[in-house]
Amino acid sequence: MKVIRAKTAGFCMGVGLALQKLDRAIIEGGVKGYVRICTLGPLIHNPQVLDEYAAKGVACIEDATDVAPGDCVVIRAHGIPRQLEEGLRKSGAFVVDATCPKVKKAQLAIASATEGGAPLILFGEADHPEVRGLVSYAWGDRFVIGSLADLDGLSIKSGCAPVLASQTTQDRTLFARIRAAAEARYPGVVVLSTICDATRERQEEARAIAERVDVMVIVGGRQSGNTRRLADVAASCGIDTLLVETAEELSEDIFSEKCCAGLTAGASTPKRLIDAAEARLAGMPGSLNA
Repeated sequence: MKVIRAKTAGFCMGVGLALQKLDRAIIEGGVKGYVRICTLGPLIHNPQVLDEYAAKGVACIEDATDVAPGDCVVIRAHGIPRQLEEGLRKSGAFVVDATCPKVKKAQLAIASATEGGAPLILFGEADHPEVRGLVSYAWGDRFVIGSLADLDGLSIKSGCAPVLASQTTQDRTLFARIRAAAEARYPGVVVLSTICDATRERQEEARAIAERVDVMVIVGGRQSGNTRRLADVAASCGIDTLLVETAEELSEDIFSEKCCAGLTAGASTPKRLIDAAEARLAGMPGSLNA
């Protein structure tokens, strides 16, 4: 089977930096006397990578009250709520901030834009850790919307111009529609450009490849928001789309009537998993008549 692989597939800059910081903490742990090395929540959304670090002794904790003096706590790439970070820094633990620079920039932009009490409208997944962190930087009321329809249902005090921002990995095309609707509804709305360029480039390439193939394969963690959105982008082109975490999930019967597969991956997917998926797809007979 012919495979067209996206050039942008795999680790983004923020994920790469986060893993580098965790690797450095592991190396320095003995010298600096860390009691243990842990992350507050999953460092990134890829179960295979997380399993590798767990095997190295890195603990993933969900509750900040479990942090003890002497621990080294690595803040996840998605960032954490501002108040939670302040508490960590007072806990006596060593804190390593591995927040993606693009996420940190968005956090600070929201804090600055809402400093006077302006309400925040954030386009994103309400239960996503990045979103919980972003809204914590707002000084006024906070509203999280997941669609254009959600914007219509908001009730914001008249005469109060809100600030509109987005989760960094959201669909830029949909955000543009939300922006246009917000500007029509709320004169003076302040719009922050918080979707990262890497997300835009990956989505654009996924869309371009999907238009040339008859099936798309997206490799990445199912908990990864940016991975799920790549799958949504591909599926919106009207072709069969599969989101898998490993190559083993790709069975030949799925592709028996396909001749050309597109392949891309989420921003927290390691190259070895993408390589494995490409090799498995390339080894499938496919259909010469598809």
